[in-house]
Amino acid sequence: MSNSPVRAQAKGAERVSAEGNSAVGEHGVSKRAKAANRKAAEPAKPATGAAGAAGATGAAKPVKAAEPRKAAKATKATKTAKATEPASSAKAASSAKAAKPAKPESRLAMVRRARRINRELAEVFPYAHPELDFRNPFELLVATVLSAQTTDLRVNQTTPALFAKYPTPEDLAAAVPEEVEELIRPTGFFRAKTKSIMGLAAALRDDFGGEVPGRLDDLVKLPGVGRKTAFVVLGNAFGVPGITVDTHFMRLARRWRWTESDDPVKIEAEIATIFPKSEWTMLSHRVIFHGRRICHARKPACGACPITHLCPSYGEGETDPEKARKLLKYEMGGLPGQRLDPPPGYPGRPAPPLGASEG
Repeated sequence: MSNSPVRAQAKGAERVSAEGNSAVGEHGVSKRAKAANRKAAEPAKPATGAAGAAGATGAAKPVKAAEPRKAAKATKATKTAKATEPASSAKAASSAKAAKPAKPESRLAMVRRARRINRELAEVFPYAHPELDFRNPFELLVATVLSAQTTDLRVNQTTPALFAKYPTPEDLAAAVPEEVEELIRPTGFFRAKTKSIMGLAAALRDDFGGEVPGRLDDLVKLPGVGRKTAFVVLGNAFGVPGITVDTHFMRLARRWRWTESDDPVKIEAEIATIFPKSEWTMLSHRVIFHGRRICHARKPACGACPITHLCPSYGEGETDPEKARKLLKYEMGGLPGQRLDPPPGYPGRPAPPLGASEG
């Protein structure tokens, strides 16, 4: 009996030994351990199929774990930026949508507006007149030639002495050029102007019996006489309608969109199709008056203009009423006019003679 436990213990040991021998390989290393080592040493095979994709995704998760958080922050920031856009941007977009480009003005609408401007200027300047002093067609012709590149005021201050010494074409044609130059020096370009007025005086003496012709074709043949000068003489000395396209008329015709041309002859032709012939001479006076007193070249007095509701160029000049009133000239600004001998009904003060104070 005493040997039974010993035998049993020996059998168990043998069994364990047999199992151990089957699990141990060469060099006394367990086969299971070797297999595990080989598996660990083998290079990882690329995953394929759904399981592989799942495995790859699972492996990348720790690296990309922070990306959803970043994306959420970016989305939140975008929403915040949109939510905090200035209200003015929305208003500007709304205004841009609402403000459709204005339709081009039709020819008929422009003609109606132009004629209304003429009617309203007639109310503003009922006393409009030629601003050169003259007593006959010859004096008006000479004064108009002298008015190039200077003011009517300066011409009016110069011509009294000239006409006192040379009252007729025959007298002026026979004058000494140097003496004429000295008399008209204040008007500028006195040498060229002396040549012109002495030349036209000689032509009047030789070709027209000492009289100023009343036809456009004859006038433009005289030295120094162009279409503008001819129409001034025809309209104001002979009562023949004409459009005087000087610098003031040209500027305002373009500002009022009556024309886009900068050629005086083309402007004259275009304006002639807008207004009836009977209005041409007085239209010229009104437009020139307005250009000299209110609608100046450099700084128009927009804030003091009586026809802003008809002007497509409103805003080019001073729009503040108080500042604009200080820009008004001649009688509109309480200053003397350009004529030393203005016609009856002129509301301003006569201009002072040459050398006198103009205040």
